Amino acid sequence: MSAALDRTLGALADPVRRRAVELIGQRPRSAGELARELGLAPPAMSRHLRVLKEGGLVEDGHPAFDARVRIYSLKDGATAELRQWLADTEALWTRQLAAFKRHIEHGK
Repeated sequence: MSAALDRTLGALADPVRRRAVELIGQRPRSAGELARELGLAPPAMSRHLRVLKEGGLVEDGHPAFDARVRIYSLKDGATAELRQWLADTEALWTRQLAAFKRHIEHGK
């Protein structure tokens, strides 16, 4: 498993961050808006967003009307490695369980 995948999984380990990803997935949002929707203090939301950025899941930008505001959006392709790892892991488990079933049913 790569260090980037470890960071992605670590970022998604927290339920608040998973909910933030869901909200950002609906539409890009500011940190303040996310904090209000999640019932968090702005500094706490900032920490969660930093972890999501470090995990490669979100990116931020500034709207043309106000350079002081950061708008967070999902990063394109951010979950490609995670999806591949999950697919590979599922295939491994499927093979292992099929082999176990054959062993139990046929003693082979």
